[in-house]
Amino acid sequence: MDGTSKPLSIGFVAGESSGDQLGAALIQALRARAPQLRCYGVAGPKMRAAGCEAWAESEELAVMGLTEVLKHLPHLIRLRRRLVARFRSERPHVFVGIDAPAFNLGLARQLKAAGIRTVQYVSPQVWAWRPGRVRKIASACDLVLCLLPFETDFYRDHGVQAQFVGHPLADQIPLEVDRQAARRTLGLESDATVIALLPGSRLVEVQRLGPDFVAAANWLARQRPGLRFVAPMASAKVRALFERQLDAKGGAEIQLLDGQAQSVLAAADVALVASGTATLETLLSRRPMVAAYRFGAATAFLLRKLGMVTVQHFSQPNLLVGRRLVPEFLQEQVTGEALGAALLGVLDDRAHQDELAREFRRIHETLRVGGAALAATAVLDLAQGVTA
Repeated sequence: MDGTSKPLSIGFVAGESSGDQLGAALIQALRARAPQLRCYGVAGPKMRAAGCEAWAESEELAVMGLTEVLKHLPHLIRLRRRLVARFRSERPHVFVGIDAPAFNLGLARQLKAAGIRTVQYVSPQVWAWRPGRVRKIASACDLVLCLLPFETDFYRDHGVQAQFVGHPLADQIPLEVDRQAARRTLGLESDATVIALLPGSRLVEVQRLGPDFVAAANWLARQRPGLRFVAPMASAKVRALFERQLDAKGGAEIQLLDGQAQSVLAAADVALVASGTATLETLLSRRPMVAAYRFGAATAFLLRKLGMVTVQHFSQPNLLVGRRLVPEFLQEQVTGEALGAALLGVLDDRAHQDELAREFRRIHETLRVGGAALAATAVLDLAQGVTA
């Protein structure tokens, strides 16, 4: 750009905590290349700390499922209208939607029609369910930045420009995690058997899974007294909800921590995890796990009735290896006893733990490619096409 050009600016809309984390790493990598960059849009606390001007909070987009979105739809429509108007007025060189595809793709389509270059950072799982959405992505996005290596093949087959950039978490988490150092940091005994409980970062996830996670801890405590349970809480609201669930269920003593999920995973012998980014974080921490997920009843009915799911597995470790490497439980399979028994099985199976360590190391190395820097380069390349 010459001295008279408009200063470089990037617009962002990040969905909830995982999107905020990705956005913060991307902004830091962008600013390393373009120190005068201006960033604005929908952001969480980590993106704000990285220097993003927040027009709205990313937590506003933390809505899941097909039918669950309906009650929030009026607010989301109003928010998107405001964002369309403001982005059109500000005219960023590139708009980057981070995750939250149900919200971001509609927004990106309108901005692209207005002549603004658009990027979707984190591919929707179109290869897993509702593959017809790829046409919507093609019309809305100039580029899709993929976190998983196999996703680019799907987009190439459908004529969509896509680039694999790896996952910033793979760069942030070391290849060798020091379990004893993590235990010292958290005040956990060096010889204790520690089970991490991660019931989700969204309130709706914890509403659906929290009681069964507590029940699993209670079942395990009866089967094997002396186990230590530690649950890192994603937010104050999540902690308050999980504490109410603990009070209702009683039983095992569960130590609650504010944040510190990576330290808890590093310290754990095994983890019970709500499916999503946390399963990838557990994988990168090289810890055995059991994954669980539960849709709302109406969403689950529609997914089954309409045949919208096209993969056999739902947790990221199993998707990445293409087989059932990690025990996973969905919908009515999620019960305290089933989860507890699976955790006990993983704890007692040394050969399985060794297999997981090998596979998780291989995946970690595949995803450890400087993700934030690669994503920043792709976004800046797109921006330079606008400013040239």
